[in-house]
Amino acid sequence: MITVRFAPSPTGNLHIGGARTALFNYLFAKHTGGKFILRIEDTDKERSKKEYEENIFASLKWLGMHHDELYRQSERMHIYKDYASKLAKSENTYKCFCTREELDKKRQLFEKMKRSYKYDGTCRKLSRAKGDKLKESGKPFVVRFKMPEEGETIINDLVRGKITFDNKELDDIILERTDGVPTYNFCVVIDDALMKITHIIRGEDHISNTPRQIQLYKALGFELPEFAHIPLILGSDKTRLSKRAGAAAVTEYEDDGYIPEAVINFLALLGCSYSPTEEIFPLGELIKRFNLPHVNKSAAIFDFTKLDYLNGYYIRQKTEAEIAALVRPFLIKAGITPGEELLLKVVKLEKGRLKKLTDILDSKYFFKEVKEYDTAGFEKYFKDPVKIALLEIYRKEAEGVSFEATNLEVFTKSFAEKNGKKLGELVHPVRLALTGKLISPGLFEVMETLGKELCLKRLEAVISLK
Repeated sequence: MITVRFAPSPTGNLHIGGARTALFNYLFAKHTGGKFILRIEDTDKERSKKEYEENIFASLKWLGMHHDELYRQSERMHIYKDYASKLAKSENTYKCFCTREELDKKRQLFEKMKRSYKYDGTCRKLSRAKGDKLKESGKPFVVRFKMPEEGETIINDLVRGKITFDNKELDDIILERTDGVPTYNFCVVIDDALMKITHIIRGEDHISNTPRQIQLYKALGFELPEFAHIPLILGSDKTRLSKRAGAAAVTEYEDDGYIPEAVINFLALLGCSYSPTEEIFPLGELIKRFNLPHVNKSAAIFDFTKLDYLNGYYIRQKTEAEIAALVRPFLIKAGITPGEELLLKVVKLEKGRLKKLTDILDSKYFFKEVKEYDTAGFEKYFKDPVKIALLEIYRKEAEGVSFEATNLEVFTKSFAEKNGKKLGELVHPVRLALTGKLISPGLFEVMETLGKELCLKRLEAVISLK
């Protein structure tokens, strides 16, 4: 059975880039009828936090990605110890007593020579007896893995093709720190092998780890999985994703008014192709179409315009009652507790305009008094006594009109014609008086939704400014 895993560290909230990696793994598993494992890599005791782990669970649940199995590395420490002992017995590891200060000096020397740093193997040359003596003396040490010093390590990457590394360039990685805690490269190989992971799908920033891990697989006698390194996500300026350009936690997107269907569709398009003409792919359709040959080699560009477009599309696919339920929490957070009937009316008007659920806050005038007006509009329409006088007449005559949109439109057109005005000369100031804005849904639908009493009251408030 094809088995994949998503293995986040609970040292921060689930980032949107991590969610894309999880999604590609999830889609591949479901497309092939395989298994999707969630593994929490929490061996970093200082930085791993329970709240971050809970955020990972909540984010994946919100996105609709449900794992088949769950593991925590902190509960598997005894397993890593056993394999560390096996490697030691086979003389594939050695104790390294080099201090941090000594290693820092070596790094600085490499920097001066403008060469990438590689541990020089000082302690690899120590005899076992010398190493045991230093250990007995209480000198701190780490355990390093002996990389082969000759030959090549080849990755047959399912996305990028054949990648070759000269083993001379691979340093002897640390497997256990001075406190005995195993490192990432060590734990991940053991876990992937024991969990029978068949395909490792992860970001291309892990390519440098892969040859080292392959050598560990071989030393431990494990069967190699398939590797697929997916492209990085870049901002619109083609630099690494920044906070401004979209590098945020999944929960921040939820708080900003995005819905999971849109985020899933958007993430699936970042670095993968499904159709030359289509962009709308619900999760079920993505599962049908996803396959690793569709993944691109080139970096994906994060485009908020596309995300907003997709979000607006998926919002419009929902019923008005569903949208009302989704926007209600954002209104409540803003101090507004809308009645169900009014909220449904507002949603009906705003449905086609919403790009994000938070856009409903642009329509607060339906639920709260208008206390501020667009500055440019105020100067244009409410500082001119002649225009205010016209508005006063309009308000008085509107008292006798039935407040349905069709009636209001007929009345307003007739009033403008009778007073020698273009329709816009009346519509714009009336809209501004009722909403505080120069842009809104259709004025007459707004007036019907607000009702006669409130419309007349708001017109009077503007007229009284004269």
